[in-house]
Amino acid sequence: MTARFTTNDFGIPVGSDQHSLTLGPNGPILLQDHYLIEKLAHFDRERVPERVVHAKGGGAFGTFTATEDVSAYTRAALFQPGAQSEVLLRFSTVAGEQGSPDTWRDPRGFAVKFYTTEGNLDIVGNNTPVFFIRDAMQFPDFIHSQKRRSRTGLRDNTMQWDFWTQVPASAHQVTYLMGDRGIPRSWREQNGYGSHTFQWINASGERFWVKYHFLSNQKDDFIARHGHEGFSQAEGDQMAAVDADFHRRDLFEAIEGADFPSWDLKVQIMPYEEAAHYRINPFDVTKVWPHGDFPLVPVGRLELNRNPADFFAEIEQAAFSPANLVPGTGLSPDRMLMGRIFSYPDTHRHRIGPNYAQLPVNRPKAALKRSYSRDGAMSFENYPAEQPEYAPNGFGGPHADPRLTTEENLSGVSGDVLRSVETPRPDDGDFNQAGDLVRTVLDDAARDRLVGNIAGHVMQVTDDSVRSRAFGYWKSVDAELGARVENVVTTALAGRG
Repeated sequence: MTARFTTNDFGIPVGSDQHSLTLGPNGPILLQDHYLIEKLAHFDRERVPERVVHAKGGGAFGTFTATEDVSAYTRAALFQPGAQSEVLLRFSTVAGEQGSPDTWRDPRGFAVKFYTTEGNLDIVGNNTPVFFIRDAMQFPDFIHSQKRRSRTGLRDNTMQWDFWTQVPASAHQVTYLMGDRGIPRSWREQNGYGSHTFQWINASGERFWVKYHFLSNQKDDFIARHGHEGFSQAEGDQMAAVDADFHRRDLFEAIEGADFPSWDLKVQIMPYEEAAHYRINPFDVTKVWPHGDFPLVPVGRLELNRNPADFFAEIEQAAFSPANLVPGTGLSPDRMLMGRIFSYPDTHRHRIGPNYAQLPVNRPKAALKRSYSRDGAMSFENYPAEQPEYAPNGFGGPHADPRLTTEENLSGVSGDVLRSVETPRPDDGDFNQAGDLVRTVLDDAARDRLVGNIAGHVMQVTDDSVRSRAFGYWKSVDAELGARVENVVTTALAGRG
């Protein structure tokens, strides 16, 4: 085998991988050792800033196949019958840092990048169909309450419950968080949701509202074997001590062993006009659409079958954004979604640079990119020599597709410029769906686990008034549940005294 000599980053052979250039065998290192300087300087810059949220995660590549005919609802090429698209799916925790355990109680991010013939479509959601807040104005405050206190550098249950109990809209998501979905057994065995409401537009220009559901084909088997979804709190705590990277390792090893996980993509579809008078606000991300009113419609199947070749290049530098929409898809007037379509690309420009879209993992694969963006740090794609550098131009450069103007429109949205809550609908109460989840979806054993999880978390609250608000919060969700939580916590605290 022919020897391969080490080079520096510019392909120039180097004389040693082990010894610095010094003044004599016992003298100081010399600044003229440019290879040493290159190695150290690059090493000092190996880490990019971690994501502010969803910092800890992992992912893999695979294929999405459209198995059903939903062309009556969308003209998007990837959803036409038989169409196949390469995908990247990244899983993550919301609040934990890069080194945090995979099995802390936390929502799980579920971000899918479809490399379609019309560009990249990103569906960026979680393992729950709802979220804690409904207005992007509250997002920085919410995340601050879930992160670490400035003074102590510690996460603080008092801070979390202080925020949640003053924001009743959080009740639905917190009920999911404190239940069995709060600690998934594995990424392979959890569902994923787009959470927000999006638009679909068909070839005739008709529009529909949709919600995306990725349903795990591994989940039912796990429940059959273990009796419930996810880890218990004790199991999650034990695994955090044994293997902090359990979820990341589980996914990698399953794919390496050709045990390819898959999800069925289904959507709920609401006629466009019905949104104006439906009994709940269909654009409120703290609410779900009842399946009895809007049943799941099968679309296709997503399978993961290839691990990344380089974790940093293909997972850490992967950049997702709900602003990445292909023709035939669109947005809704969801206030959280409106904030995310700015915040996600903005944080990528900060974290990995203004030309992050040129990185192989982020650039479109089948579609031809015809952008007037140019220059900036780390640009490595040559601007097309034959293309004018501005629009409009008279030299045959690319021009916008006026058909998409209609798809971007949100008709029926009007009013004075003001800051206010959304106009309430008849069934828009903040605690309604959380209470329904407790009373009609969870069985007795799941309710018992929910009480234990909530009580264990609230017991760590150090402020009496916040603890009292937490009891009231859960009584508003369900009177019996709240009373049980209060009894467990007060009894335990009295025993400590």
